[in-house]
Amino acid sequence: MDMFAELERLTALHRSGAITTEEFVAAKERLLPRASPLDRSFADDLAAGRSADAQDDPSTAPEALTRFWAILLHLSQFAGYLIPLAGFVVPIVIWQVQKDRLPGIDRHGRAVANWIISWVLYGFLAVILSFFLIGIPLTILVGLLGIAWPIVGAIKAADGKVWKYPVSIPFF
Repeated sequence: MDMFAELERLTALHRSGAITTEEFVAAKERLLPRASPLDRSFADDLAAGRSADAQDDPSTAPEALTRFWAILLHLSQFAGYLIPLAGFVVPIVIWQVQKDRLPGIDRHGRAVANWIISWVLYGFLAVILSFFLIGIPLTILVGLLGIAWPIVGAIKAADGKVWKYPVSIPFF
């Protein structure tokens, strides 16, 4: 019998009252001696009568949902490479729509909005300075940072951290 079937059998016995909670926990421990915390929470969900699908439901995990939207928020800056101005509009829309529903998104949105405005200002300044030749390497640097920082921000968001983009001006 595979582990999943055994967990279901134990859960059914526990629900019917054939075994006590202590017996159920002991049997589960024997079955899952070195299981990961995710496996244990799955078994706990079965014991509590929650469906296995409840773990996959994003509404049951606001932190995971916040991380997903934060990653999307940072990476949405690349939408401008497909549709003109979308790299400015899409992150702001995601931030404004999700900030009330997921409070953690507000800090990510502020970091991204500050970076977008700073990036535009730095780019404008670098283009103007290109007439004096010093702006050419600055334009290249600003372009590279416009690619690198959103990726780093998304990686940090995946770890559950808010990352303030270096050299961004705090407007918000």
